[in-house]
Amino acid sequence: MSEQINFKHLHYFWAVAHAGGVTRAAEQLGVSTQTVSGQISRLEQSLERTLFRQQGRQLVLTEAGHVALRYADQIFMLGEELQETLEDAQLDKTIRLAAGISDVLPKTIALQLLEPALRLDAKVRLQCGEGDFDELLADLTRHRLDVVLADRPLPAGGTQAFQSWLLMRSPVMIAGAAALWQRYAAGFPDSLNQAPILLPSRHHVLRSQLDQWFEERRIKPDIVAEFDDGALLDAFGRQGFGLFPSTAHTGGDAHMPQALGEIDGVWEHYYAIANRRRLQHPGVQAMLQAAIEAAPL
Repeated sequence: MSEQINFKHLHYFWAVAHAGGVTRAAEQLGVSTQTVSGQISRLEQSLERTLFRQQGRQLVLTEAGHVALRYADQIFMLGEELQETLEDAQLDKTIRLAAGISDVLPKTIALQLLEPALRLDAKVRLQCGEGDFDELLADLTRHRLDVVLADRPLPAGGTQAFQSWLLMRSPVMIAGAAALWQRYAAGFPDSLNQAPILLPSRHHVLRSQLDQWFEERRIKPDIVAEFDDGALLDAFGRQGFGLFPSTAHTGGDAHMPQALGEIDGVWEHYYAIANRRRLQHPGVQAMLQAAIEAAPL
């Protein structure tokens, strides 16, 4: 493929894919069906791929068409964001911070970690996205994010362009709703043997620490459920479906179940990961400074 993509051709393809047909797309674009068909044919020629195929009376995307549509969606979404951004009268006075939040990070923790950036004297426009750890690192590599907040640092042997900073750590305790607390609090932690418990799923860093802690103490709890989402785990725990791990930073309200006891030696760690060149970003600096002032960690 030697030709560069013509974005006008791509826009016609994008319109047809979302409209579900050439005729409807032509009506929406205010042009003839011949014009739309011609533009798509030129795009297919430049890409050397067939993007649509006829299925009965319908036009459906090929596999290459699905791939092209995913990219086109991102391209035109970014175009809309660009236009919106440039129309902002406060553009030159606004600090934009794009933060990626690991999907296992508690929402209350994400808020606490980001709060220093939002308290800057300057106007801050925060853009938050949630996702898988590896996906967020990929977005950081593509400069789509300024910082990633996660429950783990960069993996060993990772690119030297990035660095991890420990922002916060918190001891972990086992908590439970009133009825469960009354039944299992006495004799903790041995009382956890065969006790109903809710745990994070195995891809969560905390899970491996908990499994090791149980094994070392020869405790075999009754695992009622496992959760990818910490907020969902917490919600089920508060409703009394099982005892559950919690931290000092995720509780604190009047409806927080009581703690049976602290899990000695087990901590939740929360990190900021950023490109070394992005350290000058005021929002990232504010978060790191807040962590330093909250030391010792």
